[in-house]
Amino acid sequence: MILSDKTIRGLIQAGELCISPLDDVQIQPASVDIRLGDTFTVVKNEVTFITFGTEIEYEVIKRKDFVLRPKCFILATTTEYFKLPNNMTAFVEGRSSVGRMGLFIQNAGWVDPGFEGEITLELFNASDTPILLEAGTRIGQLVFAQLDRDALNPYRGKYQGQKGATGSRIHLDHERVMAK
Repeated sequence: MILSDKTIRGLIQAGELCISPLDDVQIQPASVDIRLGDTFTVVKNEVTFITFGTEIEYEVIKRKDFVLRPKCFILATTTEYFKLPNNMTAFVEGRSSVGRMGLFIQNAGWVDPGFEGEITLELFNASDTPILLEAGTRIGQLVFAQLDRDALNPYRGKYQGQKGATGSRIHLDHERVMAK
């Protein structure tokens, strides 16, 4: 079941769902707007190619704005830090107004029950024009859904507690380790 604004507000007030910082205007009828943070991450220029089994080298850029060139990809973060209970999940969605500019939020789109941290966003400029990304801009939204019961194994993975635009940690995947 998708949660309404009334339910979201009640869960926040009860301390069951934590979103910080949060301005009341971010709470929409069936979602919470997420704002672009001030940390951007790009693959270092020296990287020849990326593999699933090797740690990727990134450059972290902390600033209030960033120009995303056409056909380029960058990791960004939310301003908000989230803490989901073990009986709730969330979907990351881009705002239609942002998508109409040619900016795609290529996020995996799923926040597991029990996740805690800032959300890393994968941004791609599909247009032929540079896009100025500005910290604090409402860039997307989280849609929350209630599970039928607490997750047996809530999220405790490699991105738990992340802050900033966190690069891929796929090289730490269990199946990668097992295959070596």
